[in-house]
Amino acid sequence: MILFRSALMMRRCVSLLVGRCFGPQPPFFLAGAFTSGFGHIPSSQSSYKGSNGCVSVSDDPSCSGYMAYTTSCAGLAEPLPNDNSVSDMLVDSFGRMHTYLRISLTERCNLRCQYCMPAEGVELTPNSKLLSRNEIIRLANIFVASGVNKIRLTGGEPTIRSDIEDICSQLSGLKGLKTLAMTTNGLVLTRKLPKLKESGLNSINISLDTLVPAKFEFMTRRKGHNKVLESIDAAVDLGFRPVKVNCVVIRGVNDEEICDFVELTRDKPINVRFIEFMPFDGNVWSSKKLVSYAEMMDRVVSVSSSIALRGSKITQLTLQKIS
Repeated sequence: MILFRSALMMRRCVSLLVGRCFGPQPPFFLAGAFTSGFGHIPSSQSSYKGSNGCVSVSDDPSCSGYMAYTTSCAGLAEPLPNDNSVSDMLVDSFGRMHTYLRISLTERCNLRCQYCMPAEGVELTPNSKLLSRNEIIRLANIFVASGVNKIRLTGGEPTIRSDIEDICSQLSGLKGLKTLAMTTNGLVLTRKLPKLKESGLNSINISLDTLVPAKFEFMTRRKGHNKVLESIDAAVDLGFRPVKVNCVVIRGVNDEEICDFVELTRDKPINVRFIEFMPFDGNVWSSKKLVSYAEMMDRVVSVSSSIALRGSKITQLTLQKIS
């Protein structure tokens, strides 16, 4: 109940901020907020995790998301003056400062993960209703000027956007922004990552749900397992510290690989983030497929204790409950 109150409060704050910057009739409508990890099933408007043109504000990725969908936009108001203070409109009723902005660059994806979307995909939004690069930068500038210091680029799959390097370059130049992150499936990341790092990207999350190539093809309905592994190695070689690997755990599918993922952290600067299987329309969710964070933690503690006895160094393992 506390989180739900916070979501309502944050929704009002974002409404006030957008209204202040874009006027009484902004080119946005705020969708229903979603709260993760506490049995709250997303509304139909947020049933697909890669909603296009989505802006999500949060103080922590394991907390809650607040979404704003956009249509095409013209004649935007001038951005607010840049400073490092946090606007009171980004502070909720519990005094928490929401300084973390998540921007979905596209709803398109080059995978069809079973836990994410139906096999036939989803109806795509016309390009005319997607955020342009200039609109993304101006909107981000407004939030950074109001106190946001971390931006994460998501999708769909953000790397399939042709102007991704230009977007990163312009975002990284915003005064007051400390972290520019991206969540990606890694399929085309290896060849793009050097330029992305030059453009200011300084944090990376790569999704990988299995270490078995055949199972990867089953879970994603596509090939490309080796390409994802190569992208993880490329991120390590380029100096990303740490490289975060997101793994959605599904009982009877990949839950027996938890300890294998722990082993990935033995010799590489990798943080493995195990994620609960969450319900979305079309992903055939069942409580029988759910491996709770408590059960995952028990397995991780068990194996990491055993490895510690052998003198290995294990990087941080984060169990997150996110949508």
